[in-house]
Parts: sequence; structure tokens; C-alpha cells
Amino acid sequence: MTAVKVAAIQMCSGVDPVRNAADMARLVRDAAAHGATYIQTPEMTGMLQRDRKAAREVLRGEADDVIVSTARDLAKELGVFLHIGSTAIARDDGKIANRAFLFSPDGATVCSYDKIHMFDVDLDNGESWRESSAYEPGNEARVADLGFGRLGFAICYDVRFPQLFRAEALAGAEILTVPAAFTRQTGEAHWEILLRARAIENGTFLIAAAQGGTHEDGRETFGHSMIVDPWGKVLAMAGGTGEEVLIAEIDLDQVRAARQKIPNLKNVREFSVAIVPDRGDGEEAA
Repeated sequence: MTAVKVAAIQMCSGVDPVRNAADMARLVRDAAAHGATYIQTPEMTGMLQRDRKAAREVLRGEADDVIVSTARDLAKELGVFLHIGSTAIARDDGKIANRAFLFSPDGATVCSYDKIHMFDVDLDNGESWRESSAYEPGNEARVADLGFGRLGFAICYDVRFPQLFRAEALAGAEILTVPAAFTRQTGEAHWEILLRARAIENGTFLIAAAQGGTHEDGRETFGHSMIVDPWGKVLAMAGGTGEEVLIAEIDLDQVRAARQKIPNLKNVREFSVAIVPDRGDGEEAA
């Protein structure tokens, strides 16, 4: 079987992990009722909270996290692969992990993935973000075998680093993932084109569940959760605000077909970069 139904869940998570877990469960049940066997939630499913002190007061380790326990139970109850796009997990060293989880239909943890690239940036609208001040970045890409296909992991800002997706595709990933909480400003400029580019250049499906709307902590996220095919065609897209459940049927034979027609993964070559010195006379070197 190469065709499967997948779902991307758009949320507008608040500051209360328990309430967010209940919202997640309701939306996951909806996706499963529509036949999805792989379901993805957005980045920071468990909580979006600007106040770092307030966030730390409710953060828990993986063993005690309400999103983790709720997701594990849901995956087993519904018999689905449930991919928590990410949630904040308290580490023993006092820092936080922006961590994704994949649970199998029997409720087992298939794997986790810690966001590798930290969003440290000053935007021209006055917003400033320093993820690295609180979060410990991951250092390992992950590709998981779901039986019907292989899934590569990424989170939000990772989408701007194509080498991560290329490495996962070369490792056999047929579905790439970008759960996110993209800011409205950067989302309007780059969200769709980046997702479609990552799918096209790797000949993969891409699933990106997003946060969307104005959150309790005041931030605005772009929404527009998407499911994209290996040719860059958008199979499903959510609106810019509020909850939504996207469903699409994907056929992994399309991955093999796309890679056969455009075999760039096979044609890749190693190369060096030479810096040509400026001669100072306005002419190129011979």
C-alpha cells in the first residue's frame, strides 16, 4: 500500500498546557474520524508563552508532560501515528528542549527530535527573538520508518536550512515535515515558497502543521498549514487564523516517479568553492 491519508492540525495554542492538550485531543480525534493514519500537530503544541518565568513554572520533563502523555494515549486509542510537531520540555540542565515526538499506533515512542536551528533574529517591525537564550538546540537529524514510508523531521526555522532536508532525503525520507509557529511577518513573505521549494528539490511530500492567529501571550502566527506533493503542488492549505484540520491522501509512488524524472538526488556531486581574488583593474582573471 502506497496511498495513505495524512492530516495537519492547525492550532492557536495558549499559555495553559492542560487546555492545549484538550484542544489537541479534540482535533486529533476529528482527523482520525476522517481516516487519517498519520496526524501532525504544530510547533509548541503545548504552550506559547512569551513570559519565560511563567513558562518555566509550568514546564515539565518528558516523563511528566501532559502533551506527551495525552498524545501517547491518543495514538494507541485511535491506532494512528501521532506526530507532536513540538512541545517545550524541561531539561535536567535547566534549559528547554523544543522537542518533537512521534508515537506509533500502539502508543510507543518511535523517536523524538530536538529543533536544531535557533531563531535568533531582530525583525524590522521591532520584534526580537532569541531562542538560544532559553532553548538547547539539537544536533541530530532523524528519519523514522513508518512502514508505509520514511518520515524526516524538522521544526519551523529549520526550513531555512535546505541541507537538513537534503540529508534526510538522501537517508531515504519520502515525507518531510515542518511543524511551525511562523511569525506573521516572515510567513507572509516566505512560508509557502520555502515549503514548496523543500518538497520540489527533494522530490518528497511535505506536511507542515502550523500555529495560526493571535495568541494569549500577544504574538501573531501566520497559520496556513500546508500539505505539498513532490512537484510542489499544494494539496491542502488552511486559513491564516484559528483551528483547522487538513486532510489529504498521498501516494508515495509519486515520490519515486518524481525522483525518476528529476534525479537530482542521484546526480549530486561533491565540489569545492574557490574565492577568486579581485585584480583591482576591473577585469576578470583569465
